[in-house]
Amino acid sequence: MHLRIFTPHPGILAFYDGRIPGYRFDPRDNWVDDGALSLGIASYALVHDDQAIVYDTGTTLAHGRAIRAHLETLGVRTFGVILSHWHRDHIAGTEAFADAHIIASTRTAAHLTANRADLESETRWPPIRPLILPTTTYDDRLTLTLGPTRIDLIHVNIHSDDATVLWLPGSRILLAGDTVEDTVTYVAEPDHLAAHLADLARLKALQPRHILPCHGDPDVIASGGYGPGLIDATIRYVTHLTSPSDTPLHDLIAADLAARNLTWFAPYEGIHRLNLARVRAHGH
Repeated sequence: MHLRIFTPHPGILAFYDGRIPGYRFDPRDNWVDDGALSLGIASYALVHDDQAIVYDTGTTLAHGRAIRAHLETLGVRTFGVILSHWHRDHIAGTEAFADAHIIASTRTAAHLTANRADLESETRWPPIRPLILPTTTYDDRLTLTLGPTRIDLIHVNIHSDDATVLWLPGSRILLAGDTVEDTVTYVAEPDHLAAHLADLARLKALQPRHILPCHGDPDVIASGGYGPGLIDATIRYVTHLTSPSDTPLHDLIAADLAARNLTWFAPYEGIHRLNLARVRAHGH
């Protein structure tokens, strides 16, 4: 692992791995490199005294164990976990927190249960075995507190129909999971683009000051995260996908690059091509 630990805001840690030239998790075809470490990925922890809430558990069990071990060195003894959504690269380290309270949206729990055999199999290597399921689920919205901090869990349909974002109204920080991504969003569900746009508008209405996505530029995350322009850029990109053209990605997002709403990371050209193929296969 090439795990880097940032403190983008007081009481918030980011555990970031990936975007390391020449580094691979394994020389074999595997999902850890493909779309996770190749693009860079962060998990987060909110910490207060001896308590922590971990937002996504890492891309491998080793990541989950490293996150827990670091938090324990800070004196954390009580752990909670919130899963942003059910995709492999966000839940693979959950076994390291099997003794913790694990919260997810009702749809995340349903997806994990329905796909358990596949997730635990070697069909897509490496397997996540055993798969640890949530202990608590919620619908629509749930409010927690960690010390003086209020944390709103909000269920949205962006990227995946089971997504959970964390909204910290006191500091106007949005921990966004995969609902927004830099350089561009990954379209896993092209039949839900209209729902994605509607829920992106809901996130915009929160008026966040700082946005911490799971996939993004490590320097931007370390320095406090993205501004609200990341949501606007994502809305523009998803809107384009509803009537896609063959405009090169760099040209398509040039205005947002100039405004520093986005940063350029060339591997996202491949993600853009996949997005175009998916939405066109769906009939857009």
